[in-house]
Amino acid sequence: MHPGGGRHRSLTEADVSVLFEEPTAALPDVDPLTLPVLVLNKMYQPVRITTARRALRLLYADTARALDESGELFDFMGWLDLPVRMGLDDFVPIIRGRLRVPRIIHLRRYGKMRRPTVRLTRRNLMLRDGFTCQYCGKRGPTSLFDIDHVQPRSRGGEDSWTNLVTACQSCNRRKGRRTPPEAGMPLKRQPTAPRWSHAMQLLVGTARRYKEWEPFLKAG
Repeated sequence: MHPGGGRHRSLTEADVSVLFEEPTAALPDVDPLTLPVLVLNKMYQPVRITTARRALRLLYADTARALDESGELFDFMGWLDLPVRMGLDDFVPIIRGRLRVPRIIHLRRYGKMRRPTVRLTRRNLMLRDGFTCQYCGKRGPTSLFDIDHVQPRSRGGEDSWTNLVTACQSCNRRKGRRTPPEAGMPLKRQPTAPRWSHAMQLLVGTARRYKEWEPFLKAG
């Protein structure tokens, strides 16, 4: 159903189960229900990444709407009737044909802005630092870099967003167990925990990424 009007056809739990009992076509190599979906709150701000399976449940429960490529919102029945654009959309095979996998859903209730939680990992640190040595500015693949403790671990330095930086192997060896001032190696920039918009970029860094997400990820 399009917002603001249109005929609504009721759908029971039994109807939903039948939809997915016997797919009419073979599933693709990647399970479409595991694909990432961007979740927006009522103010159209991104709050998290979820799976297509969870997104479709929220859509069916009427707690979210699916946002299509034109920016129009659809409830479950409206989305069910939407044709799949072959070669452009991911889909779930169902009894009555194909169900398009949404790329963005919009929560009907406000949904407070929450700071996304990003795991403190080697890759995420390098993503934050743009795969760039924070001492000499060298860029390159992950194999060229180590993770350096700004305040050395042997002197109480923690494993945290504010004490870990990407360093090329040469700079890491040169700095050793000294602080940047002691080694005469000032940081290009002080390490910080990701802001919410930057955190969203990190969260989708290893996932399939869609052009429909870009306007929302660039905000904030």
